Amino acid sequence: MEALILSCGTGGGHNAAGAAVCEALTRRGHHAWMLNPFTLKSEKLAGRIDNTYIKIAQRAPRLFGFAYKLGDLYRRLPWRSPVYFLNRKMVPVLAQYLQQHPVDVIIMPHLYPAEIVTAMREQGLATPKTIFVATDYSCIPFTEETNCDAYVIAAAELTPDYLRFGMDASKLHPLGIPVRGGFAGAMTRQEAKRQLGLDEDKQYILLSGGSIGAGKIDLVLYRLLRRYGKDSGVHIIMICGSHMRILRQIEKRCGSAVTLIGHTDQMALYMKACSVFIGKPGGLSSTEAVVAGVPLLHTAPIPGCETKNVRFFSEHGLSVNADGKNLLEQTQSALQQQCAPVQHIINPHAAEDICRLAERLAGAAADAS
Repeated sequence: MEALILSCGTGGGHNAAGAAVCEALTRRGHHAWMLNPFTLKSEKLAGRIDNTYIKIAQRAPRLFGFAYKLGDLYRRLPWRSPVYFLNRKMVPVLAQYLQQHPVDVIIMPHLYPAEIVTAMREQGLATPKTIFVATDYSCIPFTEETNCDAYVIAAAELTPDYLRFGMDASKLHPLGIPVRGGFAGAMTRQEAKRQLGLDEDKQYILLSGGSIGAGKIDLVLYRLLRRYGKDSGVHIIMICGSHMRILRQIEKRCGSAVTLIGHTDQMALYMKACSVFIGKPGGLSSTEAVVAGVPLLHTAPIPGCETKNVRFFSEHGLSVNADGKNLLEQTQSALQQQCAPVQHIINPHAAEDICRLAERLAGAAADAS
């Protein structure tokens, strides 16, 4: 099977989910590759789209929340969104690419390519089977205006959220958010520490603001350092993502009191090695933490879908709110746990299940032809 994953870098969760599916497809013997569709127009355009989102999330989260609320209001109107019309401009470019590189299925962990494919179908252009993969625990604005063959949602209990926006129940597949195989592995904490070259006698707190370094993670770090900075048995590792300004500031201020990391492809190992993960409530990173079996503490969400992620995880006992006065208390409590229990509500094998769905859709299309 030839499978194309279309994603964008407006937050690392979309690409990470796409990479998880790509990894699983390859493992199952299929030919799969991932592409940002806007790079077909120009790398500059793709970078501008990604960076605009990242800068707003990093520097003006309230503005991001306001835009999300506007989207939630706009979706109630009886016509298509501006998001659809902006993405429609990419139809000729993607159509030409698919003519030159035919595939059996397109898998999309991002709304924008789903809008492009929808516009292609509106114009009567042929498309392969398509799967949209949600990366948050909610039906994000304008999902309902897309036309895909299947929608993978994060949990079965979210089905009513999709149905109230008029989506077809027969297309909804509650398979979960896909994570890479390393998060679900049986590796012990000590083995993960050895692989990373960490001190096996210490406990580690992993702090992250996601791939874009969003949220007031520097303030969270300084509070933690006041409590654990001189504790020889505990050390803090901080993932700064693309927020290099924050990294440089903390490096200058804290020195060796904290281990600072920019982007990393070893997130599964770091989660396995640490005694607690403190991070913003992204749908993908939160799912990774639960699958990895590390106690999860959520910092303040970027208003919008992350607010709904917090609600989902806290209501199911999958995380605790560590923002504010209870940060140190909750961190200390988590450090005293042996491990986080495996939660049945989160599917650790979502990537494999999505592959099976893609195989069924592609097989049905081949039989029909």
